Amino acid sequence: MKKKLIKIKENYIFRRAYNKGKSFVCPYFVVYVMKNRYGVRLGITAGKKLGGAVKRNRAKRVVAAAFRECLPFIKDGYDFVIVARTKILSIKSTTAAVSMEKLLISAGVTEKSETDEKTADSNS
Repeated sequence: MKKKLIKIKENYIFRRAYNKGKSFVCPYFVVYVMKNRYGVRLGITAGKKLGGAVKRNRAKRVVAAAFRECLPFIKDGYDFVIVARTKILSIKSTTAAVSMEKLLISAGVTEKSETDEKTADSNS
């Protein structure tokens, strides 16, 4: 069964995530995580600092593709607001997905925990 991803469009949800959510940082983006009573909801922002509309849209596409790769492992009941940073423009979505997976594991919102990853590393 495929998980349903709900897009966040309302400004007040973004604001709530910035103010009350936990933030996790990497060179490519900042992820704000907050519990909710729904499924998995995602909001992506790309500020003017990234460049023109073409660059901002590319950044959003890369982030969305990376998040979709991580979606099967994410637990239900969380809002994610992802803010793109300038370095996102120089990478592919697969690189972003690896970085995002590490962030989500450290946030504790994935079904595979850090202990699962350590045992997988020792087996190979």
